[in-house]
Parts: sequence; structure tokens; C-alpha cells
Amino acid sequence: MADPIVLVERDGRVGVVTMNRPKQLNALSGELMDALVATLREFDSDPDTRAIVLGGGERAFAAGADIGELSAGTPVTLYESGHLERWEAIRAVRTPIVAAVSGFCLGGGCELAMLCDLIVASETAKFGQPEINLGVLPGAGGTQRLTRAVGKAVAMDMILTGRMLSAREALAHGLVARVVAREAWLAEAKRVAGEIAAKGPVAVHLAKEAIDAAFEVPLSAGVELERKSFFLARASEDADEGLKAFLEKRKPDFTGR
Repeated sequence: MADPIVLVERDGRVGVVTMNRPKQLNALSGELMDALVATLREFDSDPDTRAIVLGGGERAFAAGADIGELSAGTPVTLYESGHLERWEAIRAVRTPIVAAVSGFCLGGGCELAMLCDLIVASETAKFGQPEINLGVLPGAGGTQRLTRAVGKAVAMDMILTGRMLSAREALAHGLVARVVAREAWLAEAKRVAGEIAAKGPVAVHLAKEAIDAAFEVPLSAGVELERKSFFLARASEDADEGLKAFLEKRKPDFTGR
């Protein structure tokens, strides 16, 4: 039997999803994207899963789209394939996702990493949107999310020339959250996800929504959303538990209610 295209495991309250097309450097075929959507949705619907790690291999997180599929498709077949709906389904996952990136993170792979809530990168990681070299441009949010992450000047440089950023450059420009030694990238991503999973789920979900809104709405609307989210979080049992635990000098036991 062929190896599964996605490997799945659980580490406490953290779901770990690993793309498994090593010979193709995890090129994002339709089959792989469908498997990712199904797996992430399954974890997202499980109340015992409070954070998710999404990773690839040591050589590559994902080196881009499946070029064979792209070259064989027509504009109509690509549109009818539901390709963009897969990306929107991942964006809609409410459980925080930590991308664990080692090696190449290019094209669709970079766009997939940017869909996650934060990126932990190996010092070997390379980030880029090299679609321009094929006569096309990013089509799954790269021009928008990369510009928001690194600014117009660096995004223009990367997208118009195909330039790649090293892990340290990506950290300096705000694309990634942490850079670690090459042997520690997955363990650190799991550790960070474990930290998130230990917090109150209600507050985590509301905070994630508020931060995402900062890129979508005016400041006044974002502050209003934050204020309402704060009041909603305070109404939760988790807030009662967290405040009580602080006063009693003990670790809180959050239940997600």
C-alpha cells in the first residue's frame, strides 16, 4: 500500500498534521489539499484539540503547487476544481495552527504557511513566491498576505524577482515568529502549540479572531470588536477559573466553557 499522503498524530491537546509527499517536496496537489482540509477540519471539530501543528519534511515544508496539475489545467478546469475553496476552508479553521517549517517554503507552500496563525522556522528555511519564473503570479493569497506580513517593498522584491528570504530575513521582516536550530524546528512548533493549548480556549479563539480582523477592518472597528470580545471572554467559565486560580496562586484548569 502507498504511504498516506498526510500523517496524523496527537500530542496531548495538540494535533500534529504532516504532509507526506517527500519525493515531490510536498507539492500541493489537489489530493494533498483535500487531505489537509479534511484532517484540519476533523481536529477543528474536536474539543479536546486546542492547537494544531502543520508541518512538512526536513527538506521542504512545501515547495509549491503541483506543476503537473497546473500545466495540465485550463482556466476553466482550474476554476471548477474548487481549488480556492480548499484554501478558504483552511483559513476558516478556528483552532490555532502553528506552521513548522524546514527547508523550502515556496509558492503555494509559502501561501499555506501564511494561512497558519504563526510560523516556527528552522534556520534552514527558505521562503519565496517564485511563480513569476513560470510566467504566472501567486494565486492563493500570496500578493496580499505577504505584503501585509513584510511590507510592500520586500513583497515587490520577492514576487517580481523571485527572491527568497532566509529564515533570519523572514524573522526580521515579520513573516515568521521564531527561528530555531535545524534539529529543533518540529519540537519547538509542538512546544509552542502546547503553550497555546494550555490557555483558555474561549479567549484563544476570540483573540485569534480579533488579530485577524486587524488586517480586514478600520482601527475603530477593530477596537470595538476587541472590546466586545473581551466582555464575551470575561463572561466565560474559563475567565472565572483563570482569575480564581491567579488569586489562589495555582495553575488554572480551563474547560473551554
